[in-house]
Amino acid sequence: MEAEAAVYQSALRRIYLGMKWLACAGALAGLCFKGWLWALAFLLGAVASYWNFSWLHQAVDALGPNARPTRKRLFVFLGLRYLLLGGAGYVIVKVFGMNAIAAVIGLFVPVAAVFVETLYELVHAGT
Repeated sequence: MEAEAAVYQSALRRIYLGMKWLACAGALAGLCFKGWLWALAFLLGAVASYWNFSWLHQAVDALGPNARPTRKRLFVFLGLRYLLLGGAGYVIVKVFGMNAIAAVIGLFVPVAAVFVETLYELVHAGT
């Protein structure tokens, strides 16, 4: 059980690190090819998705076998997170006039980080 927990923690650490690297790389690519507004919209989408991933991780940990007593405010906040993220998206696109496509692409950063982690696990499965 200890070995499984260590593997899980290592993978989670790599996913968080991968999200940071992918957000920076995507913002840099956007800056080079599309301009600073596109890069900023991508980065804001990536930050929002990073927070959402972190919140979901907290919720899953709150339900686990070694969980502390659940805090009701965490689950209320998780229920309201889509309103919060939707409001942030509205402000990004309508108020600041940034590119909606760039922000949506930024929302896929955790998916890409999990995909990269899956490839890492497949490559290093025998070691």
